[in-house]
Amino acid sequence: MNKNRVGRISEEIRKVVSELLLTDLKDPRISSMTSVTEVEVTNDLSFAKIYISVLGSDKEKKSTIDGLNSAKGFVRKEISKKLEIRHTPQPLFLLDESIERGVNLSKLIDEVSKSADDKNE
Repeated sequence: MNKNRVGRISEEIRKVVSELLLTDLKDPRISSMTSVTEVEVTNDLSFAKIYISVLGSDKEKKSTIDGLNSAKGFVRKEISKKLEIRHTPQPLFLLDESIERGVNLSKLIDEVSKSADDKNE
């Protein structure tokens, strides 16, 4: 399938799932500090890897992923309604910790640069 079309579908799925997180998903396991960082759809539209970022403890992250996995059918149905495509991909929710890794790396860089400045003074 055309890469541009797959990219457009991925972006639309990201928008739909983000909206669902804000308005329609009422599962208490899903943290309110949850966001969709990226969506990758396979070329044959059979699967959509939905990367989720959760601000909170490891327990909150696990319960959010569990809550989203239990709502897969609802999410797929809503994607199908809003996108009106022939084959609706099966959502796969994955935890994205890249933001946290970036923050930790930034802190480490700041510490190293601060200690280098202290040695130069």
